[in-house]
Amino acid sequence: MKQLIEDIAKSLVDVPDEVVVTTVDGEQVTVIELKVAPSDLGKVIGKQGRTARSIRTILGAAGMKLNRRFTLEILE
Repeated sequence: MKQLIEDIAKSLVDVPDEVVVTTVDGEQVTVIELKVAPSDLGKVIGKQGRTARSIRTILGAAGMKLNRRFTLEILE
């Protein structure tokens, strides 16, 4: 999952070297934290949050296969 989010984020931003993805495992939910360059924050979030919502939808669908819940947090 970490690699999936990292690949999606790197394809969206102008500075792919500053994309950092970390995971925090819980008992029921895994939180994936995404950090990008401040200038690229709008590209990852998208207009009215559409891009971020789409990434979260992909995470939910992939999580169904693994019987695990994933949450995406975009850090500033």
